[in-house]
Amino acid sequence: MTSVLESLNGALRRALEEDPRVLLLGEDIVDPYGGAFKVTRGLSSAFPGRVLATPVSEAGMMGVAAGMALRGFRPVVEVMFGDFLTLMADQIINHASKLGWMYAGAVSLPLVVRAPMGGRRGYGPTHSQSLEKHFLGVPGLTVLAAAPLPIGAGDPGSLLHAAIRADQPVLFVEHKLLYPLALWDGDRLAELDFTPAGADAYRLSLRAAPAPALTIAAYGYMAELAREAIVRLAYEREIFCELVIFTRLSPFDPQPLLESVRRTRRLLSVEEGTRSLGWGAGVLAAAAEGGLPLLAARRLAALDLPVPASPALEKAVLPDVDAIIQAAQKMV
Repeated sequence: MTSVLESLNGALRRALEEDPRVLLLGEDIVDPYGGAFKVTRGLSSAFPGRVLATPVSEAGMMGVAAGMALRGFRPVVEVMFGDFLTLMADQIINHASKLGWMYAGAVSLPLVVRAPMGGRRGYGPTHSQSLEKHFLGVPGLTVLAAAPLPIGAGDPGSLLHAAIRADQPVLFVEHKLLYPLALWDGDRLAELDFTPAGADAYRLSLRAAPAPALTIAAYGYMAELAREAIVRLAYEREIFCELVIFTRLSPFDPQPLLESVRRTRRLLSVEEGTRSLGWGAGVLAAAAEGGLPLLAARRLAALDLPVPASPALEKAVLPDVDAIIQAAQKMV
């Protein structure tokens, strides 16, 4: 079985092999350490001079990467923790995502920022956040989110490899708890139908089940929790759901969502970021603007609080499988 970490590492290796313009930048990403979460392990040894350890300056490494992209390279920047995107925001929002437009397409910035996000590891308020909502809707910036999808169907490695080859800046979100997970395979999908629902979305439902009564929209690690939830809902509560998993968060294509909600007329969005004005708000707005006669709509997300370091308090703040099940029960 291939893990998410192995999938991402393999994608970086493949990109480095294929294109000499690809460079990796980040704090402590060279061997033997190989990065805080070991995604770059082995790459500096295999590609000397192309995997570059940077000073502890997120704004600095992002500025260097933007300059490299302008000069024809394809840099991939690893942020040690996604929380530190706040230090890179000006370079991402006002430089990397805007320069192509400001120069009428005469320049492009093909770069990727890899950002480990999320909590559930007891790292505390400044190392456990899911801040991607603050970058959604930025003109010129694509935001992708890895999930443990099967090889050849949205798997993290293929998603990352395509991002590196794109001629635009990409923010690539990786939840920390995804790294050790195995990609979904026959065992995990044995009872489930898994099908593409467009270029950047996938549909998951229980095989040979009654028509779903609820659409659940999720991404990243929450897609894994939602997968477990829809199986339990079917067997424990006889509530049948269709899960729509998005790998592209921005620009957001609502069509896969609308197709599902037209059948179920109920929509539950699930995310780990804080609830107020988050991804789920945009998801529900897209459904409402699509003119769908919704019977029920609900958002499930983290409480609007800093993520605690205490495991018990962290569990209370972040949504889990039981929270998804409870929310679904209230809607059906």
